[in-house]
Amino acid sequence: MTIVDARVVCGGVDTHADFHVAAALDHLGAVLGIESFETTEAGYRKLLEWLEGFGTVTRVGVEGTGSYGAGLARFLHNHRVEVVEVDRPNRQLRHRSGKSDPIDAVAAARAALSGEASGRPKWRNGPMEQMRVLLVARRSARDQRIQTLNQIRQLIFTAPEPIRARFLGRYHKGLVAELAGLRPRNGTKDPVRYVTLVTLRDLARRIVKLDEERTRIRANLHALVAETAPSMLDLYGMGPENAAVLLVAAGDNPQRIRSEAAWAHLCGVAPIEASSGKTIRYRLNRGGNRQANAALYRIVLTRMSSEPRTRSYVTRRRDEGRANKEIIRVLKRYVAREVYKHLPRHGT
Repeated sequence: MTIVDARVVCGGVDTHADFHVAAALDHLGAVLGIESFETTEAGYRKLLEWLEGFGTVTRVGVEGTGSYGAGLARFLHNHRVEVVEVDRPNRQLRHRSGKSDPIDAVAAARAALSGEASGRPKWRNGPMEQMRVLLVARRSARDQRIQTLNQIRQLIFTAPEPIRARFLGRYHKGLVAELAGLRPRNGTKDPVRYVTLVTLRDLARRIVKLDEERTRIRANLHALVAETAPSMLDLYGMGPENAAVLLVAAGDNPQRIRSEAAWAHLCGVAPIEASSGKTIRYRLNRGGNRQANAALYRIVLTRMSSEPRTRSYVTRRRDEGRANKEIIRVLKRYVAREVYKHLPRHGT
């Protein structure tokens, strides 16, 4: 009796906005097929069925699991297929082999097959994904508020003299409230003054609405963080916004981060070895999640200004001749270690 083993298949996908290009390899790395599929639920299903037509699918390497490949990664995960996140191909390899979607798909499959790509993508199916969506809206509201406030100031600088004399140099909170309550009267003597006052009022009311939106978002973020990782809110200088940014960096499956050192690398606060010959040195890690890095920076600044223990540490380090940047780097690493202990350990 002859026993025939099922063929083992490894897939790779080069993702795009409207279509994905998939490649299938056998266990030796030979190309079994290359095909394109639409970026729809039906297209994802056809892609998986196409891969399974070659044999048992062990894993699929997907480029851009945080952007164009997010939907496909979520679909494959829901169908119990192992997904690994694949970085863009090496520049030297791309220079030698050329650039095309099939080449990139095959490269993604080979990276997954060889183990060169082994990172697990974040599953966007839980409270951290809700936080990410809210943070997008919060950043947009913040940027629009700053832009609108700058427009108000510029209009005041160039406004007719009565308006300029009344509002120039005012504190912006009181300024916004007063402008939002204006009731300019239309007159034919100075139409420029009337239009300027109406525009300043409308811009101020836009800021009031943006402030209300930011308040609602902050309340929603606080509720999500309190439900997901309540102990994080007890850390000094954290706040719901910083906590949400760090939780989003961890993802809805934070158990994929296997150690505190891996978390530090993810946040860009772990030094990277840059030794050569007899020279042993380390350099700052400028990679990682920059939003998480910025959140750690804000926490450190808060502690440096008001937490007694941190202020004592900073004073001691400065007396030793340490530069402020070096002290902040050390403190960010410490805060990352502290935050790691409070990351939720559940997930799928």
